[in-house]
Amino acid sequence: MRALPGEFAEYRWAPSTAAIAALAGVDPVEVIRFDGNVPAAPSPTARPGAIAGALAATNEYAHGGFPELVSAIAAYAGVGDENVVLGAGADDLILLCARAFAGPGDRVAVSESPTYPLFRIATQLAGAEPGDDGAAVTFCCRPNNPTGDFGELPAARPLVVDEAYFEYAGETAAGLIEDGVVVLRTFSKAFGLAGARVGYALASAETAAELNRRQAPQPISGISASLALAALRGGSPDVGAQVEERERCAALLSQLGVPPLPSRTNFLFVPLASPEQVGHALQGEGLVVRMFGDGIRWSIRDRDDDDVLLDALARSLDRPSPVESAPSRRVRHVRATAETRFRVRLALAGSGRVRVQTGAGIYDHFLEQLAFHAGFDLALEGVGDLETGPHHTAEDAALALGEALDRALGDRRGIARYGDAVVPMDDALARAAVDLGGRPASEIKLQLDPGLAEHVLRSLAQAGRLAINVDSSGRDEHHVAEAAFKAVGRSLRAAVRLEGDVLPSTKGRL
Repeated sequence: MRALPGEFAEYRWAPSTAAIAALAGVDPVEVIRFDGNVPAAPSPTARPGAIAGALAATNEYAHGGFPELVSAIAAYAGVGDENVVLGAGADDLILLCARAFAGPGDRVAVSESPTYPLFRIATQLAGAEPGDDGAAVTFCCRPNNPTGDFGELPAARPLVVDEAYFEYAGETAAGLIEDGVVVLRTFSKAFGLAGARVGYALASAETAAELNRRQAPQPISGISASLALAALRGGSPDVGAQVEERERCAALLSQLGVPPLPSRTNFLFVPLASPEQVGHALQGEGLVVRMFGDGIRWSIRDRDDDDVLLDALARSLDRPSPVESAPSRRVRHVRATAETRFRVRLALAGSGRVRVQTGAGIYDHFLEQLAFHAGFDLALEGVGDLETGPHHTAEDAALALGEALDRALGDRRGIARYGDAVVPMDDALARAAVDLGGRPASEIKLQLDPGLAEHVLRSLAQAGRLAINVDSSGRDEHHVAEAAFKAVGRSLRAAVRLEGDVLPSTKGRL
C-alpha cells in the first residue's frame, strides 16, 4: 500500500448523535445537529412512494446508468446531458477531479483559507502536493465553507468550483464550463438529501467525457437516483425561508455581542475567543456545532431549533438571552413508517404557537385547533402517501402527536390528570373530558363526521395513553368535528396543568 504523506490528516466527523446523547444524558431524538449544513427536515418529495420502483429492482443493476436523472439535472442547470457527471455527493466528485487532473509530482492549488478540508485530502490521496506554483488544477469553494464568503473566482485554469451552496448564493460559474471550469454541486444541502449521497459535476463535453471515463461504473444507487429525480420534479428548492432565518439569527447574534461573518450560504460563522469551550458546553446540552480554532460554524435550521441554540449560546457566554427561554416539558419526536414520516416538537407549557403541515388538509386544521386550545407549542411536519387518500397521513399524524404527548408527560407526576370543557360554535356544541391516567380509551360521538375526525381522536388517545370522551352535535360536519377537537384541546389544557409533585392516583401508579 502506498504510504500517505506524513502530514496527511483524514477527514474527521464530529461525534455521533448517539455519543452526543449519552454525553448530554438525553434521548438521541433530542439532539439537534447544527454541524451538517443541511435543512431541518428532508425534502418533501423524499417519501416511500418515491423509491418504491427502485426498491422493486434492487436485485438489478441500472443498465445504461441513469439517463433520466442526467437529463433532469441538465435541464435544472441549463446545460446539455453531455455536460453532466454523476457522483456520490460533491465529495466523490472532488476526489474524482483531483485524481483526473493531478498525480504524483503535480501541485494542486486551493483557493482561500480556511476552506473545505477535502480539497487538500483529495490532493494528497491523488499523490500530488498542495501548492500554487505551476498547479495542475485549482480548487475553489464558492460560497466558501466555513466562512460563508462569496469571493471572486480565481483566474487559474483548469478550475474546479465547489458550488454546494449555489441555491443560497444564487450565482454560478456554470457559464464558464467551456473556459476550463468544472462546477460541482450536491443534492445534500438545499434539496435536503444528504443521506442519499447524490452530486453532479458540470463541465465541457470533452472534460465531462474524461471524468466519466475515470468515474466508478455506477457511482450512485438506484434508490438515491429516484430520490434526486423526485426532488427535481418538485421544482427548484425554495430556500427563501432559510435565508430569512439566517438573517434573523445574524441580527440576534449581533445583539448577543458575537456578530457572525456575512454569509451567502445556509450557515453562519461566529468568531469566538474560546470556541472549543463554547462548543463543548453546547454539546453538553445535546446541541452540536462545528468547532474551529477561531469560532464556530452554525447550520441554520428553523426558528424553533435556532432559538434553542441562541438561548444555550447566551448561557454559555453568561449573557442575557436574545430569545425567550424554551418552555419546560418539551420533547422532540420522530415517527417514521413505510407510509409516512413525521417530526414533532411539542412543549406543554407553551403559548399556542402551532404549525401542522402534513398535507392532510382539514385534519391538519383540526390538530392545529386542538394544540392551540391546549396551550401547547407544536410543530408537526411531515409527509404521507396522500396518493392513496388522507387516511394514513391523518392517522399517523395523530399517532405521532400522541406519542410526543406521552413522552412530554413523563411519569405524569404532579399533573391535574383530569380536564373537561364545553365548546359552543354557531351551529355546533361539543362536550369533552380527558383522563391522563395512562390507559388508552375513547368514547367519541360525532353527530356528523367529515370522514376521519373520530378516527384521528381515537388514534391520539391510543398513542398518548389517555382516555377521551367526546359528544359533539350540530348541523355542519366541519363544525361538529372542529368543536370536538377544540373541546379536547381545552380539556387537555386543564389536565396537563401542574399542581404539585404527587402522582395523581390512589393506586400509587399510572
